[in-house]
Amino acid sequence: MIAKIEQLLKEVEALHASNAEELEALRIKFLSKKGAINDLMADFRNVAAEQKKEVGMRLNELKTKAQDKINALKEQFESQDNGCDGLDLTRSAYPVKLGTRHPITIVKNEVIDIFARLGFSIAEGPEIEDDWHVFSALNFAEDHPARDMQDTFFIEAHPDVVLRTHTSSVQTRVMETSKPPIRIICPGRVYRNEAISYRAHCFFHQVEALYIDKDVSFTDLKQALLLFAKEMFGADTKIRLRPSYFPFTEPSAEMDISCNICGGKGCPFCKHTGWVEILGCGMVDPNVLESNGIDSKVYSGYALGMGIERITNLKYQVKDLRMFSENDTRFLKEFEAAY
Repeated sequence: MIAKIEQLLKEVEALHASNAEELEALRIKFLSKKGAINDLMADFRNVAAEQKKEVGMRLNELKTKAQDKINALKEQFESQDNGCDGLDLTRSAYPVKLGTRHPITIVKNEVIDIFARLGFSIAEGPEIEDDWHVFSALNFAEDHPARDMQDTFFIEAHPDVVLRTHTSSVQTRVMETSKPPIRIICPGRVYRNEAISYRAHCFFHQVEALYIDKDVSFTDLKQALLLFAKEMFGADTKIRLRPSYFPFTEPSAEMDISCNICGGKGCPFCKHTGWVEILGCGMVDPNVLESNGIDSKVYSGYALGMGIERITNLKYQVKDLRMFSENDTRFLKEFEAAY
C-alpha cells in the first residue's frame, strides 16, 4: 500500500495538462469515485492495524496534493483564457455610471415636500377600484359623463370594477376610515380611456390634497395655493382663481399661474395670455362629507388636484407627453442635474 501511494505521489507531482480537456481527464483518473485514490481508500480496510495510522496519513497527503495540483492547473487555464494579461482581476469593476431619477418622480417629490411642510401626510390606495370610491362617494351623478366608457376603463365582467380615473378615491377611503382633522396628499397613477398623443395619454400621474377640520375656509385654500405656487415656480409667481365646476367641490375653481417662461408678458407657451392653467380646487361639497360619514354641519374642508405631467411640462418645457413613458435614456439624462 505504501509503495502504491509513493508511486501516485510522484505521478501527481509531475502532472501536466495542455488544455482543459486533458485536465478533466486527470481529475477523473485520480479524484473521481472510480479514480486511483478512491481505490486506495477502498483498500484501506485491508491494511494491518499496526500500519493504519501511517497509511492513513499518507493517503490524506496524497489526496490533498492531488486536489491542490488539479486546482492550480485549473486556475492557470482560467487566467490564460481571459486574455487579460497584466490586468489585476482582484480590482473592483470599472465605475458604472448611475442612472437618474425620472422627471415625473423629481417633480412629484417636490410637490410632496412642499405640502409636507404644510403638515400634510401621504395617503395611498389601490389603482383598481370600485364605482363607489371613484364616483358615487364623490357626488358624481349616475349620468355624469366621467362614468362613460370613453373616459373610464371598466372591467367587462364586473362593471363595478374600474381603473381609478383620479386619486380622489384615496380621499374617500381616508374619510370613511378616519375622523377629522384630516390633512393628506394622495400621489399616484391614474387611468383614462383617451387616445395617446403628444398632449394626452391613457395613464398619467396626479397629486391631490385634502384638508378637513372645523372652520376651514376658502381663504385657507387660497393661501395654501399661493405658497405652493411660489415654492414650486419661484417667489415672483402670481396666481388667479377662475370659477369652475367639479362634482365633489362647491364652490369650485381652476387656478392659473403667471407664465414662468415669459413672466406674464405673453408668449406662445401661454398663448399670449400671460397665464397657464395648473390645477383644480374648491371647498369639499357637503354631500361628499356626509357620504363618507363626516358631519358637514361641524366640519368643512378644501381639496385640490393637479397632474404631475402638467407641472413637469411647466418646469422643464417638455412638449410631448409620450416622452415620459418611452424610456429613452437620452431624454432621461437631461434631468441628471435636477435633483
